[in-house]
Amino acid sequence: MSIRFAAAGSGECAAVSRCLTRPPLSAPANDSDCPPARDILLQAALRHFARHGLGAADLAREYAEKAFFSGDGDSYRHWLSICRQLDRRMAEAIAAHRGSGRAAHRGSGRTRPRRPEHPSPSLPAGPE
Repeated sequence: MSIRFAAAGSGECAAVSRCLTRPPLSAPANDSDCPPARDILLQAALRHFARHGLGAADLAREYAEKAFFSGDGDSYRHWLSICRQLDRRMAEAIAAHRGSGRAAHRGSGRTRPRRPEHPSPSLPAGPE
């Protein structure tokens, strides 16, 4: 039986080396160019969730309602945004019910939420 010799070559063209090489890495799928305000809101929502656990969205809703009924529009929008980060459906239902926020507020130009005709029951302590 005869033995034949085949040199390995440079290794760049071999069929096995082409199968074993990895393609160049692309950008991560979760690496988005979020505006800094959204990052701050996300951090606030995560911090709120870390403090209050699974009830954090309900508590943020309560804070938003308390701010709404006291006429504090900035605090209302802040807590509604945190609620939206934690539970989108709950926040959209609140915004639609209250007549402000993303669902019902589009393009209306309102800067303050409407005051209710009747007072609400007292809610737990306000924003942290």
